[in-house]
This record gives sequence, C-alpha cells and structure tokens, in this order.
Amino acid sequence: MTLTDPVAHLTPERWAAANRALIRKGLAEFAHERLLNPQELGESRYQVLSDDGTTEYRFTADRFALDHWQVYPESISRHRGDEQLPLDALVFITELRGSLGLSDEILPVYLEEISSTLAGTAYKATKPPVTAAELAHAGFQAIETGMTEGHPCFVANNGRLGFGVDEFRAYAPEAASPLHLIWLAARRDRATFTAGADIEYDAFVRAELGDAAVDGFAATLAGRGLDPADYLLMPCHPWQWWNKLSVTFAAEVAQQRLVYLGEGDDSYLAQQSIRTFFNTSDPAKHYVKTALSVLNMGFMRGLSAAYMEATPAINDWLHQLIESDSVFAAARFSIIRERAAVGYRHLEYEAATDRYSPYRKMLAALWRESPVPSLAEGERLATMASLLHVDHAGASFAGALIKESGLEAAVWLRRYLDAYLLPVLHSFYAYDLAFMPHGENVILVLDENGTVSRAIFKDIAEEIVVMDPAAVLPPAVERVRAEIPEDMKLLSVFTDVFDCFFRFLGATLAAEGVLDEDSFWRAVADCVHAYQASKPELSDRFAQYDMFAETFALSALNRLQLRNNKQMVDLADPSAALQLVGDLVNPIARFA
Repeated sequence: MTLTDPVAHLTPERWAAANRALIRKGLAEFAHERLLNPQELGESRYQVLSDDGTTEYRFTADRFALDHWQVYPESISRHRGDEQLPLDALVFITELRGSLGLSDEILPVYLEEISSTLAGTAYKATKPPVTAAELAHAGFQAIETGMTEGHPCFVANNGRLGFGVDEFRAYAPEAASPLHLIWLAARRDRATFTAGADIEYDAFVRAELGDAAVDGFAATLAGRGLDPADYLLMPCHPWQWWNKLSVTFAAEVAQQRLVYLGEGDDSYLAQQSIRTFFNTSDPAKHYVKTALSVLNMGFMRGLSAAYMEATPAINDWLHQLIESDSVFAAARFSIIRERAAVGYRHLEYEAATDRYSPYRKMLAALWRESPVPSLAEGERLATMASLLHVDHAGASFAGALIKESGLEAAVWLRRYLDAYLLPVLHSFYAYDLAFMPHGENVILVLDENGTVSRAIFKDIAEEIVVMDPAAVLPPAVERVRAEIPEDMKLLSVFTDVFDCFFRFLGATLAAEGVLDEDSFWRAVADCVHAYQASKPELSDRFAQYDMFAETFALSALNRLQLRNNKQMVDLADPSAALQLVGDLVNPIARFA
C-alpha cells in the first residue's frame, strides 16, 4: 500500500468483511442487552426482523452463560421476501433504529461512529496477518498495537470522530506509527502542576525531557523576551494542537499565555486507550496521557484541568493502601501510579460553561509510571485485552498462552484469576473500593512460559470509586467517594468483570475447545471460595454482598451510548446513568 492512495484500505472485499463482522457483533451484543429478540428457527438458527417487519436477518449462534450470543459471521444473511440482500452495517442500524432506541439527534452521529469503526476494521485487514501463537511470543507494544477488536461490548467502539484518514494513520493504536509529542509553555497563573510525594517539578521534567530539551525550550522563551520561570512545560497530542488549541485557544497563544515550543525528542506509541502514549525511546520513562477532543465510545476524550490537580494525591493514597496490605502483597498486585499532572485553565471558557463541558477538558496531561522497570528476569507484559483477541484463523491469544505454558487449561486459568480477580474481590470486600478493571485497564505480567504471574492495574484517578460513606479519606482524595445504592455495589464486579470480560473469555475458550464452560466458571467460583475462606473476618460482608447470588442486574453498556453518545456517564455519579435491563443468571451460583 503506497501513501499516494490514503484510502487504499477501503476496497469492496475488505468493506464487505468489515460490515459482516460488525453486524455479527451488533446481533450478539444487542441481543445480549435485550434490544433485539432473536426468534429461534431451528437447531441454533435464529432470525431478527427489521422494525417494519419486511427485512429478515438469519444467523447461526451458540448460547453461553450470561446470555452470551456466539454468532458465527459466515452464517449471517439478510432477506426481503424471496430476495437475498447484501449486508450493510449502516442499513442494519437504520432498519433497527426503533428497536435500538436511536433518536433523530443521536442516529446520524452513531452512524458516523459505525462508519469510522468499519474503516478501522478495513485498515487492520491490510496488516500482515499475525497468528495468535506468534503474538503470544511478541513484545508488549506489538501485542498492544496488534489488537483488532477494541472494547468487547460496544458495537461502535472505534468512532474517533475528528480524525481524518491521515490522522488515523498517524495516531490510531493499530497504525502503530511512532510520534513525537508537542510541547507548550503555559503561564503559571493559568496552569497548575501537581505531583506525588518526593517529586519536584524541575527535576521531573528534566528526567522526562532531558537537559538539552529543557534548556532549549528555555532559550526559545528567553529569545521571545519571556522569563522561563513564569511558565510550566506541558505535553500535548499533535492532533490537539493542530486541530484545537492553535485555533480554539488562539487568544492564549496571541497573548503568550501559551507558547508553542515544538516537538520533543522521544518517540511514543499510542495505546489502546488512544490518548495515552508509551515511550519507545526509553520504555522505563513514564507514559504520557493527553487531552484529545475526539468523540470516542460515549465520551469526548478530554482531560479536566480541575480533575488533574488531585490525581497524584489519589494515586499516592491508593499505592500506600495496596503496599500495606498483606493480601495484595501475597498476590504481588500493584498499580502504576499517575505520578504528576499538569492542567491549563482557560478562564473565559470556564466562565461560559459547566463542569461537564468539553471546553474545560482541552489542555491537560498526566504522567503514569511505566511497568517495564518492575519486571524480573524472564517476565514480559501483555495488555489483558489481548486475552480476548482472536486471530484471522479463529485461534485465540489466551489459547495460545495456555498451550505455551504446558499447563492444564483450568490450572492456567486459576493462576490468572488469582492474579486478577482476587485483588478485585479484596478491594471490594476489605475497602469498599472498586476499580474499572476492564481489559484495557489491566496489564498482565507473564512468566517465560506464558503463565500469568501478577496483574498491574492502571487508570486510577478517573476510574476508582470508594463506596463506603464512612470511609476516612484525605481531603485531596475525597473526590473518589461515590454514593452507590447498596443493591448496586456488587455490580462493579458482576458487570465489569463477569459480564464485560469473563463472558467473552469463557465463550472464546469453550468455542475453541480449550476449556469447557462448566470448568471455566468452576475455576472462577473456586477462586472466590478460596479468597473468602482466607478472610473469615469479612464473612458478614460476604453474606451482605453475595458473589453466589442466583442472579444480578444486567447493566447494558450499548444502551448508554445509544441514548447519549457524547456523555454516557457522569463519572462523579456513575450509578445514576446505568441502564439496568432485567437480570442475568449468575454462572457461579450453582457452585455456591
């Protein structure tokens, strides 16, 4: 593919394959969320009718625990009367817009997100195919950029509205294009730098940027007659500078409250979360997370300057809690801390907007620890999202790791559960603390045989909640307290872990013949039992919040996006927005 044709990935064949894959996911996830009600036609055959009843989608599917639909893409066909029609994802959404509850306002934006997701799928299809077995031996960043699916639940999961095709090639994680961050000088009367204990601004930026770059930026400021001591250095996503700040913040630039300094020396790779960057020039240095005013999967991906101020303190508090706990220590569980943050306040936009406004989230950044320095000899890293990855031949990454380990599949799984699920349970029961531990927010440490030895959680300050109204928190950490109704607290485990991750992992391993579904959920139950047996002093809480309850509420994520694809959830009140649709049978209840 040559750069002379920027849309060479958009061929009829790739587009047809992308549409089939997206309709497969739409049928599966919309049926799971009970937006669609497939009618059984016979042995594993189903149909879904369009809103007007004239168009029929037929497909083959297997049903798994948690009302999971394993739809087989090649089985899908679309019919009207005696005529078979081509598959078209945009038409699929439009034909079912009533069932999906799409308003006139949301529908066109959602179709744009679907179009962008399809384009991303077509682009990924141009990359040389890598087998799951090859990927299982690959490096951390090759695995990170080798993921093809994105979030397992969301159908429109690669919207990135705002990226042009050239910017997609430059900044999308799957493009794996190295980039250099842009650096700005921000006047201290409008900008704030906060950092964790033992971090001092000047030493920190010199360690990240190098003396030559810092001194060069100071010389640039001095050359304009400005005092470097009046400014803080801020990293910025290139897209954000060229598309937003250089225009939207033009007054700040013109009045030298913001000064463009140019690119930094280090090379970075975009991570699955799109606005977080891994330093490939020096992998031991911090990740950088930047504001990005691109609409992606239910949120404008900005960063709040106000939120950034408390971020390092929240991370230090959680780090100390984990370090002082013997259960976490035994599991070798850790977080990578957000160690420093910088935010810029545009006072005029602030005066004109409320706290939710994307105008308040255009210029901020944080620095997160790298997991690389913590590795022992023979250890390697993989994003947990990779466990759900299935290659072009239908082989799973998780299955490849199990095969490489030489262990029984259930034994491999149990070691993973002890590293990942056990810390989630202990956080909840001992501290009323919930993470958002989905695949992209967890990094797995693998030993030389591909067995999970420990888990590292990330994305702390914006994602954790303390649900205990009586918990004593330092003033700077108070923001993470959230009022969650008693009957919804355990959804932090049932939804984020069981429904949004284990549902897919169990079905993938079962469909591949690696581990049957009964054995998968028995291993999960065994992990829960073992944890509970180790903490008899928490027995009252185990009874109050019952992991073996017969059912739990189905919290529907696509329904959030279909209702409001610009602001799905208020992070300060996460439970208020939840779309609960009946119950799911708890797959470990039978092992109580």
